[in-house]
Amino acid sequence: MMKDQTLTDCFLNALARSGDKPAITFFRGGKVETELTYRELDQDSNQMANTLQGKGIGKGDRVILFLPKSLVGVVVHLALYKMGAVGIPLNPGFKRSEVAYLIQDAGAALVMAGPEQAGIVHEIAPDLPVITVMTDIPYQDLVFFRDSPAEQPVDALQPGDPGLIIYTSGTTGNPKGAILTQGNLAHDANNVIRIWEISERDVLCHALPLFHVHGLCFALHTSLMAGSHILLLDRFSPPEITDLLLNKKGKHVCTIFMAVPPMYVKLTDIVEAKGLDFGHIRLWTSGSAPLLPKDFKRIAKIFGKEPVEREGMTETGMNFSNPVRGVRKPGSIGLALPDLDVRIVDPHTFQDVTSGQEGEIWLKGPAVTPGYWNKPDETDRAFEGGWFRTGDLGKVDEDGYYYLTDRCKNIIISGGENISPKEVEGVINTLEGVKESSVVGVLDEKWGERVVTAVVRKAGSAITPDHIRTHCRKKLHDWKCPKDIVFVDELPRNTMGKVLSHKVKQLFPK
Repeated sequence: MMKDQTLTDCFLNALARSGDKPAITFFRGGKVETELTYRELDQDSNQMANTLQGKGIGKGDRVILFLPKSLVGVVVHLALYKMGAVGIPLNPGFKRSEVAYLIQDAGAALVMAGPEQAGIVHEIAPDLPVITVMTDIPYQDLVFFRDSPAEQPVDALQPGDPGLIIYTSGTTGNPKGAILTQGNLAHDANNVIRIWEISERDVLCHALPLFHVHGLCFALHTSLMAGSHILLLDRFSPPEITDLLLNKKGKHVCTIFMAVPPMYVKLTDIVEAKGLDFGHIRLWTSGSAPLLPKDFKRIAKIFGKEPVEREGMTETGMNFSNPVRGVRKPGSIGLALPDLDVRIVDPHTFQDVTSGQEGEIWLKGPAVTPGYWNKPDETDRAFEGGWFRTGDLGKVDEDGYYYLTDRCKNIIISGGENISPKEVEGVINTLEGVKESSVVGVLDEKWGERVVTAVVRKAGSAITPDHIRTHCRKKLHDWKCPKDIVFVDELPRNTMGKVLSHKVKQLFPK
């Protein structure tokens, strides 16, 4: 594995090997819309970079990408990496109240947005430059960058230069922007390529979003840097994905599929009783949320191969994976990746625990973030003696396989999405008639966890669960909105006045 690379170095190495082969085939509504070779992708991303430079964007400038999943979004990402600018991908489904803080915190020089998203940005920050990208038209009809030179930008890039800032939910309610350097991203991509044996012979069915490390870094980056062919779907549609996964002819024959557990649940519901042949697919991976052992067995039975479970974080890239060649243990996140040092530490004494005992997982390695954007205090709290404190509790067995057992940080993971309880509580508590609330996650077989809340009404209030749901849907993305709501006279607290989350969870039957 080469050291001290930038992500652009990795892409140019792939270009030298795979210039005339397909890089990305973009599917819109289940049908092929556009296909680009590596050479065409290189040229288009150069033109995009030069277009952005012509608008005054330079090395180190932050550019928010508030775009629906699209081929042009991939081109923009590559362009920003090449010119040394810093991309900040946002969920295109975010509402106005969710975006306002992120725009203010990022201090971006430019926003690239879809038509709907551009309207939100104009309302929040009318003076912020916005390029509206018509992501609902064919890629080849986009002309705003095609008159620019096709030569690569000449800014000298270093592995320590920031490449991405990805916001992750914080326990205080305000998201934190994890800085990922070019070197972080290159090391992470090379690591995944190595352990999953990804090569130019592989074809990835890409059905994940591009605003998370899972879909952007673990899927897109690794496939492009390996010279693979990516079948990029504009949406997650189980029937369309099933048809594509079953294809055994032509150049669109998949060999790799990456997904989160709820995606697998939906796919297996469709194909379980049909006895279909997926033998041509060599690798099924699962991450972003725990995969229940029963779902592990179901996937293995239906698709003919055991899934490879792995674990990663926005701040660290991929950390653990079950082996492609070797034993895969259901419920385990697998073995530590190359060049990653791991400690299991008592979170109170900071002393290492013995094998098999639970403690907080601490990490150190080339893919770990240097810190959070504009948050030195949060950065200091996240590190101890150079070790990144993940906030996850876990253990390691006698074979070196790691397990997650709980989380120190009170983040809810539902369908692979990180949700801050404090953010949801902040929305609920603005309702007239609500005294206070406590939002927690409870186990859910379909989503991993579901968001629920206990609410204390103000005296004389007639507020109902429907009032709360309607209010939340106006302010929050659907997956953040509480699925179950109970009213209580008071929240359970300890003698210091702290709300006892485990007692709140007991209010919701399993």
